[in-house]
Amino acid sequence: MAKSKRRMTQQQEFDIMKMIFDKFLWLGFIMIVFGIYNIMMDAVKNGIAWMIIGIIMLGVFLVIIVKEFEIIKH
Repeated sequence: MAKSKRRMTQQQEFDIMKMIFDKFLWLGFIMIVFGIYNIMMDAVKNGIAWMIIGIIMLGVFLVIIVKEFEIIKH
């Protein structure tokens, strides 16, 4: 017999999305802080590269969140 899949409520989906996106926020923040640390240790090019990667990650995160809320809103 095949088990039927349970559907999640919107609140449960939103809670899972928050937990996943929280990890992206921390990862982007850590990359930016690591870039600042490298700049302070005279590795300017490497530090700036880490900061740019962190900023790009946070930008992608922002786009995903906006798209998700547009889908939920409609």
